[in-house]
Order: sequence, then structure tokens, then C-alpha cells
Amino acid sequence: MTRPCDLDATEARRLIGTRKLSPVELLESCIAQIEAVDPKVNALVVRAFDRARAEAREAEAAVMRGDALPPLHGLPVGVKDLNDTEGIVSAYGSLLFRDNVPDEDEHIVAAIRRAGGIIIGKTNSPEFGAGGNTNNRLYGPTRNPFDLDLTCGGSSGGSGVVLATHMMPLATGSDTGGSLRLPAAFNGVVAHRPSPGVVPFERRSQAFGTFQTQGPMARTVADAALLLAAMAERSPLDPMAYPMDPSQFLTLPEADLNGLRVVASEDLGIAPTSRAVRAAFRDRLARMDGVFASIESRDPDFSGATDVFWHLRGVYMLAKHGDRYESYTDEVNPNVRSNVEAALKMEANSIGRAAREQYRLMQDFHGFMEPYDILICPAVAVTPFPFDQLYPTEIDGAPMENYVSWVALTSALTVTGNPVVSLPCGLDENGTPFGIQIVGKMHNDAKLLSIARSIETAFRDDPALARPVPALAGACGGTAGLHD
Repeated sequence: MTRPCDLDATEARRLIGTRKLSPVELLESCIAQIEAVDPKVNALVVRAFDRARAEAREAEAAVMRGDALPPLHGLPVGVKDLNDTEGIVSAYGSLLFRDNVPDEDEHIVAAIRRAGGIIIGKTNSPEFGAGGNTNNRLYGPTRNPFDLDLTCGGSSGGSGVVLATHMMPLATGSDTGGSLRLPAAFNGVVAHRPSPGVVPFERRSQAFGTFQTQGPMARTVADAALLLAAMAERSPLDPMAYPMDPSQFLTLPEADLNGLRVVASEDLGIAPTSRAVRAAFRDRLARMDGVFASIESRDPDFSGATDVFWHLRGVYMLAKHGDRYESYTDEVNPNVRSNVEAALKMEANSIGRAAREQYRLMQDFHGFMEPYDILICPAVAVTPFPFDQLYPTEIDGAPMENYVSWVALTSALTVTGNPVVSLPCGLDENGTPFGIQIVGKMHNDAKLLSIARSIETAFRDDPALARPVPALAGACGGTAGLHD
């Protein structure tokens, strides 16, 4: 019999609504899985079990009373440590904030609670979210559940791991240069980087821009869309948030894959990409033959995108850390310190040129996408590297110019701001997860999620394309919790 912790969020929510699964039983199954698995991977670094248990009992009582139940009713949710949670330590992966307990939830956390989600704890992140490897001096490294010697990616690495190992069905993430998409790919789960303004974020460092994005992570596309429906609740505190009905994400229509025009690129024309990733991507494209109306191999013109990202990231880092940078010691994440130092050396002309070029790239990419429904490309340029390595300094012997050069596959799409679903796509030649990015047109998030869900369904019966599951996901015994 399936354990409650193994259920997808949408199925668990259906069973709760029909009184075949108790929120208390679901939570206890997740807690048992956490206690069995997390000591091996270190993904859930702050636990809120007592509060979660009280909320699960309240959720169960609401079901038994016949109350109207919100979309996430009774579902355990992990929250990335970069998000403020009322009454729960929010350290941002930093020794400087180890005792920080916010007085209130930030908007998306409050929205998840209003939608019935139960916050079970905080997931690990590199300090201040700076880095593609989840490791910090406060909580230590989070390891890849497929190979404990390797990284789980970052910065939403803890969220990726708790999902892959079935500790909980839903988790939040955020993305500047790839922080949703990298860990989703390295752990074999789903993430959605929404179009700017879909998910309000009142704690952004800059009022406008495509860089700071909050998004959902889950084991399936439908589950990610379910969480997105809660996270996309409107807020007047974010000037980028635009009028939109979040309920559109609750029911994803089936997409006709046979009618889709697809463009594929293995490196976006600019990204240093390893031989292993190129080989895996070519294999997936071959397996997709006949799935779509057409697949055309073509690169967008992203010339200059990495330079644009580097300069505008510098502005973002100054906005976020400039006021307190001088107080940072060698104890603080070297990625943060090196980024701020590099930004301080940038000339105003270079920054202005990057801002102008970003707009050109956005417009050019819009034109590039006009004939197509989606673009498909790899999610990460390398396979998972050792967990104690800060970042790849070279790819197949070619040195990286700076610490973000290796994420050009994701950062170039951050520059344009298009919505992206990171979808698991089997294992690579090393036995670790391989993922693809499915890129849609700006503000067409619901359509993109529908397409991604249909692709996920088409891939489900092929072990080379389906979501891989680590052995650790089955670490906890017991099957109690489901009722006939």
C-alpha cells in the first residue's frame, strides 16, 4: 500500500477532501520520513513539528465538520530559509541571523497558510541564496539524494531534496540566475519560474526587474501549479504584481502535443555546456521524435546575455547587500563578498549599457519565439559536482570566467524573464538526474504549465524520460494512513 508521504499533492488533497486521508496521518507520515531520511541529506534545517501537528488537527476537524476546504487544505509545505516565517527561525542560511524569528509571515507564506498549507519547516539554502550549491556555515551542506558525495544544486537545494526523498509534497523556492531550476534538475523534481509579476514578492531588493522571482517546487507539474495558485495571490506591496486570476492554475487543460511547434537548443548559442549534458540532451531529443508536430534545432541570439546578467546581478547584489557589506567578515559567503566587490568596480556606462541590452534581448527573444509554442533546452550545463565544491571552475577543461559563467543556460533566460518549467527527464550517464527547461512566452504561464504537464504524461512510461526516484525516498517503513 502507498504511504501517505509518497502521494502527490493533488492526490493527497483529493483524498483529504473525500475523507479517505486525514491531514494528521499525512503529516505524521511526512515527519516519519523526515526523521528517517534527513540525517543523511540535511535538507530540512528548521523543524516546526509541534505547530504543524496542531494545525493538522485543526485541518482534520474542519474536514469532519464539512467546512469548505481551501486548495492546499492539510498539505505539508516546506518553506525555503530565505522566506520569512512568523514564529519560525528565518536565518537566510547565515550565522548573522541564526536567532532571527520574524513577527509575521511574508506575503507568499501567509498566502500558503490561507490556502490551507501547513508549514512543516525551513529548507536549506546557501547563505543569502548566493550560489548554485546548497552549503553554508550555519547549517552545513545539503547532499544529493542520488549520490551523497554530490551537490543537490542551489539555491533552493533543500526544497529540491525534501521533495525528491518524499519528506513532503510541496516546497517553495526562489530564482535569480537559476536557483529554482538547477536544484530541480539535480534532484529529479519539478520547478516553475513564473513570469515577472505572477508571484508577488514584497521583500525584493529592487522595485522592478526580472531577477528576483519566487516560485513553486513539487514532484509533478500539477502539484507545482497547485502551489502556484496559492503563491500567486495578489499583493499591493509589489509594484510588479499585475491583475490575474490565480485559480487558472488549479485546472490545467490537456495540451495537444501533436500540434505543438517546438524549437530546441542544447546551449542557447552561448552557454558552456559539458559533453555529458549535450549527449543526454541529444538522446532525449531523439526519444521525443514524433511527440510534437515539429522540433526545429535553432539557437536564439543571446550574444551578450551573460555580460548583461553579470552587470545587472551586480546592481542587484549592491541593492541587497550594499548597506551592510562593510560589516561582512570572512565568515560570510564568499560568493556574496566577491559579487559585491566586483559590482563596486563596475562603471555606470557599463551598467547602463547592460540595462539597454537586456531590453533588446527581451524583444529579440520575443521575436524568436513567435513561430514556436515552446523552447526546450537543458536545465544545467554540468552534471552534479562534489558537495564541498563552491562551483565548477571549468567545464570539460575550459575555465569559467566567473562564478556565474556555468549557469548561462538559466541566467540567459532570467535576463529575458520568460516563464520556465524545469522538468525531470530520467538519469544521465552518471546515474544522477537530468532535467530540461521548457520555456514559454511571456505571461503565458498557465499554457506553459499545461504543455509541461502533457509532456510529463507522455514521458511517464519511458524510464529514460520519466522522473527518477532515489532509493532514499523509500527509507521509512509503514503504509498506514489511507482509508477505503
